[in-house]
Amino acid sequence: MAKDKIYFASDLHLGSDTYEEPLISEKRFVRWLDSIKDETKALYLLGDVFDFWFEYKRVVPKGFTRFLGKLAEMNDNGTEIHFFIGNHDIWFFDYLPKEIGAIVHKEPLVTELYGKKFFLSHGDGLGDDSQSFKLLRSIFHNPFCQFLFARFIPSAWGLQFGSWWAKHNRKQKIKNPISYLGEDKEHLVLFSKQIIKEHPDIDYLIFGHRHILLDLMLSKKNRMMIIGDWMTYFSYAVFDGKNLLLEQY
Repeated sequence: MAKDKIYFASDLHLGSDTYEEPLISEKRFVRWLDSIKDETKALYLLGDVFDFWFEYKRVVPKGFTRFLGKLAEMNDNGTEIHFFIGNHDIWFFDYLPKEIGAIVHKEPLVTELYGKKFFLSHGDGLGDDSQSFKLLRSIFHNPFCQFLFARFIPSAWGLQFGSWWAKHNRKQKIKNPISYLGEDKEHLVLFSKQIIKEHPDIDYLIFGHRHILLDLMLSKKNRMMIIGDWMTYFSYAVFDGKNLLLEQY
């Protein structure tokens, strides 16, 4: 079987116990990976893969053995593995590149795939003018703040606090879910429209973050997707060079 398809997935939140036993979620995603591994040229994981992630110099969050092992197997067999940081797993450094050959993206990526131009990003902070969110995001992304966290907070405390913070945020979103706001209010739609004004040659814009399914034509040429999650929808996008499809497992 030819490795000629490109897959996109987002918002696995592995390690979260919000919905069910965490290992069940991991095993489900690994079964999906196993079903596509022989045909996958590249896999783009668009952020919030883990519910929380921080790399100390010699310590990373425990678990995820099946998931990371499957990604390593796919990479060893010729599949490109791309990780985008999200708002839950901001702190990727060199562990995944060294261990499984992953390519880590800390900024949105514009790339050409089979002659089509893609804009890829987790989506947090794009088009959102919330000052409190921008402040929090700037702190989490600041290298000096990351250094202080790693240097002065013991790994056991840091990982425990991070897991608590992630769980707290997830519960708040479950209590107050935000469904699709409409084309005139959805931040990522408005952001996409601005991007294609500046870069009309972009064919597809793909995001995660919002935990909704959206497939929207912005013009005859330009199309955007928000590809759901693996907590409710178990959804992904796949591109074969001709067709871009939004599917559920």
